Amino acid sequence: MSVTDAILTFDNVSKRFGGLAVVEDLSFSVRRGTCTGLIGPNGAGKTTVFNLITGVYPIDAGCIMLGGVDIARIPSRRRIHHGVARNFQNIRLMPHLSALENVLVGQHCRNSGFFGMLQPVNLVPGNRWRQEARAALDEAGLGAYERATVGSLPYGLQKRIELVRALMAKPQLLLLDEPAAGLNPAETDALRERITAICGEQGITLLVVEHDMHFVGALCAQVIVLNFGRKIAEGTPEQVREDALVREAYLGTDATEHRHAS
Repeated sequence: MSVTDAILTFDNVSKRFGGLAVVEDLSFSVRRGTCTGLIGPNGAGKTTVFNLITGVYPIDAGCIMLGGVDIARIPSRRRIHHGVARNFQNIRLMPHLSALENVLVGQHCRNSGFFGMLQPVNLVPGNRWRQEARAALDEAGLGAYERATVGSLPYGLQKRIELVRALMAKPQLLLLDEPAAGLNPAETDALRERITAICGEQGITLLVVEHDMHFVGALCAQVIVLNFGRKIAEGTPEQVREDALVREAYLGTDATEHRHAS
C-alpha cells in the first residue's frame, strides 16, 4: 500500500501501563475509503488502539499518521478537527435530550461558539444546522424519532442515532467500537447495510472493532488481528480465518495440535 493510499498508519506504536505492555511495536495501515476490521480476543488491545488514535491515551513510542499528519502529539480535543470521529462500545448519548438534539451536539466541532452552543436547547430554531440534522436522521430512517427522548428508545435505535451523531462531524475516519453489540439479527443486518452505504456513498474510511465475525466478514475487505497488543495476522476475512496464529489465539491452544486432533 502506498503512502497516498493510506489514510491511517501506525508505525511501531507502543503503549504501556506501568509494567504492562498493552500495545507493542504495532504497525499497520488503513486504506482510504475502505472498511477495515480490527479483531482479537478480549484484552488484545483493540479499544486501546482507538484510544490512542483519539488521544485518550498518549503513545509511548512510534507515530500515528492521519492523512499525512502525525497526530500523536496533537491534543485529543483537536483531533476531531483532523477528521477522526468515533462511537463507543457503551452508548454515550445524552438520554435526556431528543434524537435531534443529540445529533445537533455532534455538529459542535463544525459549529462552535456561542450560537453553536444554543442549538441543542432550541434557542436558535430553523437554521441550516438543524435542517442538516433532520436530513441526516431521515436518511438513516430515523426521522420518526426526531422529537423522542433518547433514553426512552430501544437499544437498537439508540445505536443507530449514535452513528448518525458521529457522522455529523464529517470525519475522514470513523472508528466504530463493537457497533453490533447487543443488537438482534435484524438490527445487525440493517446496521451493516447502513455502514456499507456510508463507506460507499460518502467515501468515509471505517475502522471497526467487532466480535461478531459474520458481521466483520460481510462488511470488511481487510482485517487486522491483535493478540496481547501485537499484530499476529492481516489479510482478507478468509485469510485471517485460516491463519494458524489466529486460530491459536481464539482457541487458546496450539494451532498445530488442534489441527492434528481434529
